[in-house]
Amino acid sequence: MGIAERKKRHKEELRSSILEAAWELVVQDGWQALSIRKIAEVIEYSVPVIYDHFANKEAILLELTKQGFQHLNQELIKAKAGAGSYEKQVEAMADAYWKFAFSQKAYYQVMYGLGIPSCEKVNQINELATFSELVLEPIHGLIASGNSPDTDPFLKLHTFWSMLHGLVSINMMGAEEGREDMNQMVLKDFIRGFISSMKA
Repeated sequence: MGIAERKKRHKEELRSSILEAAWELVVQDGWQALSIRKIAEVIEYSVPVIYDHFANKEAILLELTKQGFQHLNQELIKAKAGAGSYEKQVEAMADAYWKFAFSQKAYYQVMYGLGIPSCEKVNQINELATFSELVLEPIHGLIASGNSPDTDPFLKLHTFWSMLHGLVSINMMGAEEGREDMNQMVLKDFIRGFISSMKA
């Protein structure tokens, strides 16, 4: 292996170490407490070394956000594959989204630390664009088979995402803790209403 290849490999390994250390800190202390200094202490490098790989803390959080959406997208793909009709696909994806949020709480909190990403950010980040495409596919199908073909699919995507995120957030704050039966009823009620709105 030549010098250039060794340098490249070392750089990639160090970048991975930075992200691993950042993730450990996020799991331990929450994403708000993450700092470049803390990451440098964990990997036992100087702060400038971190800045050689990432412009700032936000760039590191963005990478963790991408990882989170990669994991979520995999769960949505599995959920869709096991469902038949567009209605069942939407139901299965909502359920998979809910389960992901609570089984991968640290990822979810990083992904939504500042709320639902803007349309601009969705268009810029492949993992977010993939998420949108996965949800939009059955939405397009429901609209096409319904009685309101002029329904805006992007509005419906935003409604789906906002309602799910809202329900998850309420539960993560503990307001509905210990009420799993009620939570499932609310989730199912939302999904039924959401699907009906495109078939009316």
